[in-house]
Amino acid sequence: MLNIHNLSISFQGEYLFEEITFKLGQGDRIGLIGKNGAGKSTLLKILSKEQEPDTGQMAADKDLKIGFLKQDIDFEYGKTVLEESYDAFKEIKALEKKLEEINIQLAERTDYESEAYHQLMVDLNDFQHQYEILGGYNYQGETEKILQGLGFKREDFDKLTDTFSGGWRMRIELAKLLLQNNDLLLLDEPTNHLDIESIIWLESFLKTFSGAVVIVSHDKMFLDNVTNRTIEISLGRIYDYNKPYTKFLELRKEMKEQQIAAQKNQEKQIQQTEKLIEKFRAKASKATMAQSLIKKLERIDRIEVDEDDNSVMTLKFPVSVTPGKVVIEASNISKSYGDLKVLQNISLSIPRDSKTAFVGQNGQGKSTLAKIIVGEISHQGELKLGHNVQIGYFAQNQAEYLDGNKTVLDFMIDAANETNRSKVRDILGAFLFRGDEVEKYVKVLSGGERNRLALAKLLLQPFNVLIMDEPTNHLDIKSKNVLKEALKKFEGTLILVSHDRDFLQGLTDKVYEFKDQKIKEYLGDIDYYLDQRNLENLREAERRTVVAESRSETNKQDYKDQKKLKSLNNRLSKIESKIQQLEKDIKNDDVALATNYEETAADSSFFDNYQSKKQKLDQLLEEWESITLDIETFNS
Repeated sequence: MLNIHNLSISFQGEYLFEEITFKLGQGDRIGLIGKNGAGKSTLLKILSKEQEPDTGQMAADKDLKIGFLKQDIDFEYGKTVLEESYDAFKEIKALEKKLEEINIQLAERTDYESEAYHQLMVDLNDFQHQYEILGGYNYQGETEKILQGLGFKREDFDKLTDTFSGGWRMRIELAKLLLQNNDLLLLDEPTNHLDIESIIWLESFLKTFSGAVVIVSHDKMFLDNVTNRTIEISLGRIYDYNKPYTKFLELRKEMKEQQIAAQKNQEKQIQQTEKLIEKFRAKASKATMAQSLIKKLERIDRIEVDEDDNSVMTLKFPVSVTPGKVVIEASNISKSYGDLKVLQNISLSIPRDSKTAFVGQNGQGKSTLAKIIVGEISHQGELKLGHNVQIGYFAQNQAEYLDGNKTVLDFMIDAANETNRSKVRDILGAFLFRGDEVEKYVKVLSGGERNRLALAKLLLQPFNVLIMDEPTNHLDIKSKNVLKEALKKFEGTLILVSHDRDFLQGLTDKVYEFKDQKIKEYLGDIDYYLDQRNLENLREAERRTVVAESRSETNKQDYKDQKKLKSLNNRLSKIESKIQQLEKDIKNDDVALATNYEETAADSSFFDNYQSKKQKLDQLLEEWESITLDIETFNS
């Protein structure tokens, strides 16, 4: 599909990577990993032919179609969600225009016997045939299905893209890529703007995608669920293993241990040989042997141990002054955006030194409440900050808060005051902006580097309450761990908005779940919250929809009814899983018959098993229909 040979690229005189070689094949789902600034996004740009390498070659299959989802995209305003999404079908839209023109001419003309009229009929037939082959009669349904999978509702389809946030516009761009018939998908941090339901849907889509995928992501669970191969960029080299992320780490660790052991053994042999050389040199009769040993040493291929890039930022959040016992008091807070109600009569109290997590699906008001607390947006209701409260705020959309036309150093100097301006270079160094890197313009920084810069800026202002909205977006895995340790040691008050269960574990002592314009308090950490919800992980917490039953005083369902309904739903769920698996098995059998009939048919038991699966599927479908009717009858 795509061969990459001896690819190199440098930045400001230093190589991001040098003479790297690898292949991309059909069905490869590659997790491209590495620390922030290692060159992951740059490599994607080179693979997409958006950027030229300094040296090296790429050989691709003829007519290879590549789709590239960038971290930052330019959007054309004035289109609806559907209109923007239909841009994925340029050939189909062009044919629609031609068909419309022909139909107009046919309606207006009366020279039915002429050659020109006959040619119009021929063209109409040809274009309709092409239209059908390209999927012209299906693309609208496919578009709606994918948009809904990515979280859009039907009522959103005719809204202008201008009215959506950057995260939702990114979803439209992702939908366009998924709708195109691409052979290779290059996805740069695709989960940063997705809620959990959409991430799960995207995982399912990518697992069945027939082409190749290269994904830059710092979401360990997403990488483990989707990828079957990992390429790490580290110190200008790449490490390529046919394993998902977690198994890759284990293999890398084992390989390094083997290298260290082999290097120690080799070093012992070299030392012994050197001792013999010194011993034989002193004797004329052994001089020839000494020369032979010297040549043997020169021929030894010295074992090198792979270096790890262990450079990580150092981070400590100092507390300014001690605030009052209650730092935030909110009473009957409500917020609407036009007709959309996000929060309604929310009340909460945040005590000093507490650590609180806001969890729930996107669009449920977590970021909105954070912005209300920091005074960024208006609201109804009363919000009071306690005595001596000083807030530090890390926004989810950091790019909008950073001036891209300034250098890293100038940005920090402008944000500093007289007391800490002299410390700017030291702070930048602690966040891995060293040497000439401080002269980079903010607009050329990677997403992770921008987040590090935003964290560095936080240290220039005094605060005792820290509000962080999705701080791990774009951060590499090592930086996530450093940030987590710093937040554990932070002695002030913390409010954390996040979907990342691994990151949240051990960080907070209270959880607020946002749902249906309300909040619910859980007095414990994230594991306590999950335990109370009786869920395995945060993904399920955000995915599951709890159907609230109407409980009037005159008509309440008793315990036995609830138990029976639960039993029916459990049976239905198990049957649906079996049906899904059988349909998958039968589909695989159909493919085997279509692609290799003789060999498949030669198996005497194949057709018996094939027929048995179909009969079992028919039985399960009948059972599914029966239980579904029982549930509908029960609910009615």
